Amino acid sequence: MVLISKPALEQFSFIRNRKPTTVFSGIPLIDLSKPDSKHLLVEACEEFGFFKVINHGVPMEFISKLESEAVNFFSLPLSEKEKVGPPSPFGYGNKSIGQNGDVGWVEYLLLTTNQESISQRFSSVFGDNPEKFRCALNDYVSAVKKMACEILEMMADGLKLQQRNVFSKLLMDEQSDSVFRLNHYPPCPEIEALTDQNMIGFGEHTDPQIISVLRSNNTSGLQISLSDGSWISVPPDQNSFFVNVGDSLQVMTNGRFKSVRHRVLTNSMKARVSMIYFGGPPLSEKIAPLPSLIKGKESLYKEFTWFEYKRSAYSSRLADNRLVLFERIAAS
Repeated sequence: MVLISKPALEQFSFIRNRKPTTVFSGIPLIDLSKPDSKHLLVEACEEFGFFKVINHGVPMEFISKLESEAVNFFSLPLSEKEKVGPPSPFGYGNKSIGQNGDVGWVEYLLLTTNQESISQRFSSVFGDNPEKFRCALNDYVSAVKKMACEILEMMADGLKLQQRNVFSKLLMDEQSDSVFRLNHYPPCPEIEALTDQNMIGFGEHTDPQIISVLRSNNTSGLQISLSDGSWISVPPDQNSFFVNVGDSLQVMTNGRFKSVRHRVLTNSMKARVSMIYFGGPPLSEKIAPLPSLIKGKESLYKEFTWFEYKRSAYSSRLADNRLVLFERIAAS
């Protein structure tokens, strides 16, 4: 049972309206084995910035092994988990999200995708066989990164770009600044009964990277914002992946692809475990609209390096519109 006082609840955010949010049946479904997928991918990125993929090629064994390791980790006593925290920038975090005051009903493990950089500090909490966690992580991240690159190349095909790897090469680069996150949202029946409101597990935001690939267990909670500002609930599917367009991809497509705003609500009865790969470019990479996508149009964004944007994004609050600082102001 979670015991928490009313004053302690004040640091958290709630959805005031307890009316059921629409469960949306129109999430674009992309079968990666079908030849027309490249066109459907472009349509999904233009309309939603979000889609679900099946026939993704990631072995279910890799998924279940890493989820099992994640559940084992989050089941440890808090004192054990805190041995790998606080995140700086990698490590274990609990309720605090970032450095700027955002909080949520979530605990998480933020990791680099560079296996050599996973230090002894992380290995020490994974019981007698830390290599088991390291291998599960490596197998999963390698397979998901491969799928993400295939998706990015199909997007390039759909956009009729000459350079098929114009997006994927940024993830394949040895200096790629990609990260991996394991989130655990504990159930909170007592809190929601006390407040009669939906609790925010992870507040609304966009992802700053190029692409995010999410997989969760069969517990609901993820919501995305549509172009009219309404929020819709995404039905969970533990056998598929959900893909977000990130801010950097929105810029590279000159706003044609939309970086989707999303959030997670807690589930009062069931724990939610999610695993997210954030595919990012090298820190020194210059991010700007691709010349072939601005022919006859104005560039909507200034050029910036990923380091500059990352520094700006991570100094902001979750819900801030991070791209507004990098938009070109149209001449009046």
